[in-house]
Amino acid sequence: MKQGFKSGYILLIFLFVSCRHKTVPNQEMVDLLHQVNQYEANPLNSFSPESTLKYADSVIHKGYNNADIYNAQYNKATALLQLGQEQNAINVLLPLLTKKPNYLSSTVVEKQLALAYLRLGERMNCINHHGAESCTYPISMGGMHMDSRGSAKAIEVYTRLLRENPKDYESMWLMNIAYMTIGGYPQQVPPQFLIKVNEDTLHAVRPFKDVAVNAGLNVKSEAGGSIVDDFNNDGYPDIVTSSWDLKEPMHYFQNNKNGTFSDLSLASGLGYLTGGLNMMQTDYNNDGFKDIFVLRGAWKGKFGKEPSSLLRNNGDGTFTDVTKESGLLALHPTQTATWADFNNDGWLDVFIGNETKPGDDVYPCLLYINNHNGSFTEAAVKANCAVKAFVKGVTSGDYDNDGRADIFISTMNGKAVLLKNETVKGGPVKFTDQTEQAGLGKQGPGTFATWFWDYDNDGWLDILVCGYGVTESFADAAAKEALNLPTTNAGKVFLYRNKHDGTFENVSAAVGLNKVAFAMGANFGDIDNDGYLDFYLGTGNPLFTSLVPNKLFRNIGGKSFADVTISGRVGNLQKGHGVSFADLNNDGHTDIFIKMGGAFTGDAYENSLYLNPGQNNNHWINILLEGTNSNNAAIGAKIKTTFIENGIERSVYRDVNSGGSFGSNPLQQHIGIGKAVVIKQIEIKWPSGKIQSFNNVAANINVKLKESDRSYTTYQLTRLNFNVKPI
Repeated sequence: MKQGFKSGYILLIFLFVSCRHKTVPNQEMVDLLHQVNQYEANPLNSFSPESTLKYADSVIHKGYNNADIYNAQYNKATALLQLGQEQNAINVLLPLLTKKPNYLSSTVVEKQLALAYLRLGERMNCINHHGAESCTYPISMGGMHMDSRGSAKAIEVYTRLLRENPKDYESMWLMNIAYMTIGGYPQQVPPQFLIKVNEDTLHAVRPFKDVAVNAGLNVKSEAGGSIVDDFNNDGYPDIVTSSWDLKEPMHYFQNNKNGTFSDLSLASGLGYLTGGLNMMQTDYNNDGFKDIFVLRGAWKGKFGKEPSSLLRNNGDGTFTDVTKESGLLALHPTQTATWADFNNDGWLDVFIGNETKPGDDVYPCLLYINNHNGSFTEAAVKANCAVKAFVKGVTSGDYDNDGRADIFISTMNGKAVLLKNETVKGGPVKFTDQTEQAGLGKQGPGTFATWFWDYDNDGWLDILVCGYGVTESFADAAAKEALNLPTTNAGKVFLYRNKHDGTFENVSAAVGLNKVAFAMGANFGDIDNDGYLDFYLGTGNPLFTSLVPNKLFRNIGGKSFADVTISGRVGNLQKGHGVSFADLNNDGHTDIFIKMGGAFTGDAYENSLYLNPGQNNNHWINILLEGTNSNNAAIGAKIKTTFIENGIERSVYRDVNSGGSFGSNPLQQHIGIGKAVVIKQIEIKWPSGKIQSFNNVAANINVKLKESDRSYTTYQLTRLNFNVKPI
């Protein structure tokens, strides 16, 4: 699509919506989203099952040839399954099996029938009677189905399929899951089809507990983003979630400071806004209140012409959409962006990774430079960062320690992009592509979530990027890995260690991360307060067969990573998206919030809040920074915490940001310091270039540091009780 037509399309929509009477907050954006949603209701849109259902019925009723009718009936069943009408899907599929049409493989129909039975069992149990253990792999105790009929029928069909094809690993994986739900695993699984649960007992962690129901956070919706941060500046983190469905609203959960949250979505104005596969916090106007940037349109190609939204925090519990007036309005498919001060002028800019799919319109990445007056100027071409690719993740960080924020881009094209920031102080932003020079080539068929982090605490930022494969059966890959069979690079985790000379080394295999995960949402945090960053992956794709567990990896001293999903009891089998690490009950242990749910109504699921019981007696410190010459949110500031543990001096390094590229942590930094009871020195390197240091700081306290001050302040937070019974 030519730029002139794009601009005209946007203008026409806004002329229409501007004429409508404003009756709700953010009415202009509300109306625009409604119009875009109507445009997307098209049978050619693979994410519009309602339209597919209508079209299939029209083919069936018009009585075309048998091949068309049979295919339409199968498509109708698929659409019904996507809409959460499993029994209706079963009723359509059963007659197809008796007809055995030559035009449609009976194996294809049986696999869809087995899946429909399996999903029916999930709906009758995990959704209609949701509990803390629902769909947690391996399923046991409270996760087992009270009504076993759906899973029992699924087992019957999967057994037939495996007799015909013993190497159907997808069916094998799903059959093992079905046996778990009825208490028949492993004893009732036919030995030749048994997939053993592999657990790392050497590095086991104490089990987390899902307390989303207790806290009032168990909203059921489709895929979406999450932010955990303090939006009303009372010191307690609040939670914001979104859904990629333009019919589902955003949610704003305000922390009640008593172990519960209040859903103030409508009162805040956010509840009138819909859509948003991802989002992150920022402070674009430096007023000290965290704003929200919502990203929309991902995966949908030509049907993904959805606007992103910049939502200004008014400081009174409400948010105002300022997308149009800020100059950020664009109808481009995206789900990823990164906020950083790329020219070090004290104001946050934003880089947006757009999706260009083969055969569709071209949407280059965008770079908006902050004008210091509430508006932005787009400068990607001039800055040499208008990358054209199917971008799925972007992250910013100073990988070469030159004081300038660089950019890393993850794509479904399978090629990474590393952009080195070479901006001269006072000059325009400039980047150079250093991908090949840095040793960052192809990772595999495609990659998704990514981030800069210092996993080994050597003072240099490393890169983690998650492999993906949208058309693959994740269940097939999960089964093969569990059975020690060969797998492809699709869906594996890649870790690149910074070699301190502008290059990186792939250490994935060396640290034990060459594992299948297929991560979408992902983020990192320190679950055991040892100072080394752990990470959690939300897995899945639009396919209903991709019933694989989310995964938690524990960092073992910066040398290796251990999969502690099983012992941690955080392996939710439902689709995982926005991930946020935060100490939500103020006990000094980092918890995990994850926005659950898939791409369709029938794949919607409830959020999870995994409460960390505490893994040891290690100590910690929370550091909240406020910039003055630097941006107010202190994004890009570097923290070095030095202490003596067991007679040995060591340092922990953190960059102020919201973590991974899909889900946002608080900008307050939670830093584990192991057994140390006092911190020898805290050193802050601000984006402005200023360096501050503070000596002999106590452990287990909340500290606020202001760039312009010579001393820090401390503040107390009440320890909260989520009414969790001991495990």
